[in-house]
Amino acid sequence: VQLQASGGGLAQPGGSLRVSCAASGRIGVMAWFRQVRGKERAFVAAIRWGDGNTRYTDSVRGRFTISRDRAELTVNLQMNSLKPEDTAVYYCAARPVYTVQYWDSEQYDFWGQGTLVTVSS
Repeated sequence: VQLQASGGGLAQPGGSLRVSCAASGRIGVMAWFRQVRGKERAFVAAIRWGDGNTRYTDSVRGRFTISRDRAELTVNLQMNSLKPEDTAVYYCAARPVYTVQYWDSEQYDFWGQGTLVTVSS
């Protein structure tokens, strides 16, 4: 599986951004993690490829939406009502088979390159 992330950039607090991840190969689950310098990579959202079931970390639930395009093998993360604390490098991740430990970065076999999201006025 190969992953290619795109999107991100700069937004003001309260604004919106979208990050996308194009994949190739067999996918069971895809997720977004984010990392701030000096901290561990943290789970943001995941989507089960087969039925589209989604999971979110509490801090983004209701603001972020993860979705997939099965035909294009793409996962999008729409980020609304952005806050300065959302600033991070965002990484997409995938594994061929779904795992109930979707929040654990060590469960993922494949990673895209990071894309920077900056929320600042």
